[in-house]
This record gives sequence, structure tokens and C-alpha cells, in this order.
Amino acid sequence: MKIKTQDLTGTALDWAVAIINYKLVYGVGYITCIFSSKGWVARDEHRYSTDWSQGGPIIEREDIAMWPDQEGGWFASTDQGKGMDYHGGTALIAAMRCFVASKLGDTIDIPEELL
Repeated sequence: MKIKTQDLTGTALDWAVAIINYKLVYGVGYITCIFSSKGWVARDEHRYSTDWSQGGPIIEREDIAMWPDQEGGWFASTDQGKGMDYHGGTALIAAMRCFVASKLGDTIDIPEELL
């Protein structure tokens, strides 16, 4: 199912980040998902959008800039993202949306099971 990158959240956002990150780091162009008691999860249960130990290295490696908005949310941007700003309720969500958009564009295909 097609979804706007700006609307990605939760497992769908983590899945999209995992797809890209595995390809960049390991040269693997795909990642499997499994169904567990926690729902659909990416292999190794990555939580890039909620765990700084997982999302932080991507932010640093990709040189993603982040700044707060006036309502308590966050914006993130990278030159690779063509100067577009991505918003999220947290800095990690904004940064991971920015990362996905910079690699896959403003709209991506997500398995319906993850939405």
C-alpha cells in the first residue's frame, strides 16, 4: 500500500528504515518481517524511531539536522532530502521520516500488514 513518508509511524516507519539501513550497511536489499506477540516486526525488532541507540547512528551518519517546533514537535532535514523538512512528534520520528524520504522519496510502498 502506498503511503506518504510524512505519515509513516511505528512499525511501518521502523520497517522502512530497516530496509534502507540494511542495504546501506550490509548490502542486503531486503529484510524479512515476522509476526510475533508484539505484531509485525522487522528482523531483530529494530525500533529506530523510538530508540536513540538505533536511530542515533543513522542521524549522525546521514548528517540529519533537527530542531524543535513551537508546539513541542520536531523538524528534520538533510541535503540529501533536497532541502525538504520532515515533521514528527519526536526528534527520532522526524529524523527517521527524513532519512526514509531522502532515500525512497515522498511516497513509498508499505506492506498492508504493517499499517
